[in-house]
Amino acid sequence: MLSVICPVYNEEKYISKCIESLLQQDFPKEDLEILFVDGMSNDKTRDTIASYADKYTFIKILDNPHRIVPYAMNEGIKASKGDIIIRLDGHVEYPSNYFSVLVNKLKELEADNVGGLCETLPCGSSAKELAIAEVLSSSFGMGNSYFRIGCNEVKRVDTVPFGCFKRDVFDKVGLYDTELIRNQDDELNGRIIKNGGKIFLIPSIVTKYYARDKISKVRKMFYQYGLYKPLVNKKLGSPATLRQFFLLAFVVGLLLGASLSCINLIFATLYFSVLLIYMLLAYWFTLKSIGKTRRWKLLYYQPLIYLTVHVSYGWGYLVGIYKIIFNRPFNAESNR
Repeated sequence: MLSVICPVYNEEKYISKCIESLLQQDFPKEDLEILFVDGMSNDKTRDTIASYADKYTFIKILDNPHRIVPYAMNEGIKASKGDIIIRLDGHVEYPSNYFSVLVNKLKELEADNVGGLCETLPCGSSAKELAIAEVLSSSFGMGNSYFRIGCNEVKRVDTVPFGCFKRDVFDKVGLYDTELIRNQDDELNGRIIKNGGKIFLIPSIVTKYYARDKISKVRKMFYQYGLYKPLVNKKLGSPATLRQFFLLAFVVGLLLGASLSCINLIFATLYFSVLLIYMLLAYWFTLKSIGKTRRWKLLYYQPLIYLTVHVSYGWGYLVGIYKIIFNRPFNAESNR
């Protein structure tokens, strides 16, 4: 049996599209259960799911009073019956062969976790919403995050979104870490790899992920990603990656450079040269997006969102290091 677990919280805007895409799956329904674990939504998310659960016996609702994803996944795993588990998100649409292809690839590759690519879509039609989606799909915005920027062949990676797991993986490495509001999938996948497991990205499978609708939500999300990454690295005993270090160095450079520029002309020249190069790159990638979308208003929003993503992540990472060094608690709220 296949158990599909989907944590949800206030997904009223997206949940119907998500469920409809799940109902179109070509996987046998008699071998399927879909568990929506609701973080006590205060919109119409739960009512919408309940209306589908009344029609389809393989759809069920569980409660997650803790509201965050790791608790939801753990509750779902404990309640599930399948020997294969897929972890979904409620603001995503899935192709009709998502379950069947991932289950087959999991077996074919003798993998412990497999997942597909994310096509990031704007949640609305405004230039700002389109710019957010473009940044989250850009190599300049996301670095070498292959599931976001794409790849052409099956690739062994360190993490995937909306993964398909062997159930016995959780017996070997444990459940999701409930201390992590963000990066919980990265940490779990890190444990899988440390225990000799294999994770593969399957480029033939592409989900439709709806990006945040406001720059403030993007800022909060990437701050949290940065904040929790040093804690993940500490838990896994692994150093920062080049991408993580670059954004940390970028923020530290902005802070130190601004100070040193006031006292030394050489530092000022170097500082503003780096800023100029950064902005030229941001506008270059924005112009590429404009060439694709024909939306000139991106020129106003997209460079700002690049800067927001990079500074938020780097600042969050710096704060995370501070919290670890001085033994401060990690506290953050859900971002939906």
